[in-house]
Amino acid sequence: MEDTTGALRRMASEAFGIDTWREGQFEAVRAAAEGRDVLAVMPTGHGKSAIYQVAGAALPGVTVVASPLVALQAEQAHALEASLGDGTAVVLNSTIRARAERAAWAALADGTARFVFLAPEQLAREETVSRLADLEPKLFVVDEAHCISAWGHDFRPDYLMLGEVRRRLGGPTAIALTATASPHTRAEIIDRLALSDPLVLLQSFDRPEIGLRVQRHVSEDAKRAAVLDQVASLEGPGLVYVATRRGSEELAAALADRGLAAAAYHSGRPAAERAAVHARFLDGSAGEQLDVVVATTAFGMGIDKPDVRYVVHADIPDSLDSYYQEIGRAGRDGAEAVAVLHYRPEDLGLKRFFAGGHVPPEQVASVFDAVRAEGPVRASSLGERTGLSPRAQSRILNLLVRSGCVQAGRSGYRATRGMDAQDAVGRTRAEEESRQRVDASRIEMARGYAETDGCRRHWLLNYFGEEAPAWCGHCDRCEEDGSREQAREREGSVPEGWSMQDPVRHRDWGAGLVMGVEADRITVLFDSVGYKELALSAIEGDERLLVHADHA
Repeated sequence: MEDTTGALRRMASEAFGIDTWREGQFEAVRAAAEGRDVLAVMPTGHGKSAIYQVAGAALPGVTVVASPLVALQAEQAHALEASLGDGTAVVLNSTIRARAERAAWAALADGTARFVFLAPEQLAREETVSRLADLEPKLFVVDEAHCISAWGHDFRPDYLMLGEVRRRLGGPTAIALTATASPHTRAEIIDRLALSDPLVLLQSFDRPEIGLRVQRHVSEDAKRAAVLDQVASLEGPGLVYVATRRGSEELAAALADRGLAAAAYHSGRPAAERAAVHARFLDGSAGEQLDVVVATTAFGMGIDKPDVRYVVHADIPDSLDSYYQEIGRAGRDGAEAVAVLHYRPEDLGLKRFFAGGHVPPEQVASVFDAVRAEGPVRASSLGERTGLSPRAQSRILNLLVRSGCVQAGRSGYRATRGMDAQDAVGRTRAEEESRQRVDASRIEMARGYAETDGCRRHWLLNYFGEEAPAWCGHCDRCEEDGSREQAREREGSVPEGWSMQDPVRHRDWGAGLVMGVEADRITVLFDSVGYKELALSAIEGDERLLVHADHA
């Protein structure tokens, strides 16, 4: 009798043509097929989709895939149909017409369709969740799972409902997938999705085939001219990221004037136009093949193209989490690629500005009063009382839960005893300010990457809590004369007593994790204030300033 491992390998080979596995892939498939929850943190291009495809094909019943990348859902469904047969995967999102939606539900009901792809906002609809629950799905997949975490760089309120959705679906085995997640984000993913004893797979964040470069500029005009000259000289296909919609349109037009087939891609363009740009960049199926796409950093393109040769950032991102995901779209075929950041220190001011802002207190009070009056109550039932959009309401519910004003349970949300609306407004404001401190710390770490005089890969990997040599040989800093000797000196002077991932406690900032150790400083990720660099001289001069958690 064939064992589970043998059956899965045979099916993966026969149905999907998978005979070799990247590290961690098959372990995740086997765990999910055997009913164990999985959190897979794997770099872009590692093959995360294969995990749920093979596991879902092996399990009886329906696999529900929640993904924010609407542009990719149809592509993912087509890929599954190519392997498993026509009609085995369907899409339910805002882009499909009523007739196609009815056909999709019918295919799910009669067992023809085995996979269904939905955007998180579709799962906010009571009717959708109720109909999915009737199907008794066996697997629940959350792609881009870091979006569920307030610690995540791309937090999306729609994701907050997914834990409740999973419970409503009967608690099927869950697979959470992401290309980047700090220790805090991983913990929050596990908590919010109620993953039970999950198999957590962490693969190296290193992408050695991508050369890392930073070009520093004094003026905005000089920076723009340098971006245009560089992109015009690079061999594509490539991606350029900018900060604003207007910037994407203007830069794409300027590149077209240089003779490149270029197009802008941002959330302000109609869905049909975005889909056409996506198709033209991938394979030219919707017209002329594009050389380069200019996209806003705030919009996730989800480009799944193996031969992207460069990713150029015309503006610094708001975090290294965002930067890592965006440059990870280069070199997925394993061939050499380059990632260039064009940096002007003044650009950080705009990022700091957008890191501020508060939810209106009257909206907080409205949601809290509705929960207190109706609780326990599901999020989908609050909209009529508050008059808020599902997105705004979810954001406020997240703040209320994180600040301890509201409790989330299986039967819905309920107000914490002894709390009133005034308490809720005050506590959520404090929670927002804490989040803003974290966001500000991420901006400072991005600045540090741009301005470091050491290996950029070392800085980037340390940011994610991964140890790395002080010299990579494939970034602009390491290619400078004498860089290897300087790196050896740095490695030889690293102090003893502090190691990556050490749990520590600061006198004022509380609990944290060591994310980087240098000769003169350590970097710590704190629960309360985010990333902080601490001078070793200050730590050594005050023995109570920072201590190991087991000594606190």
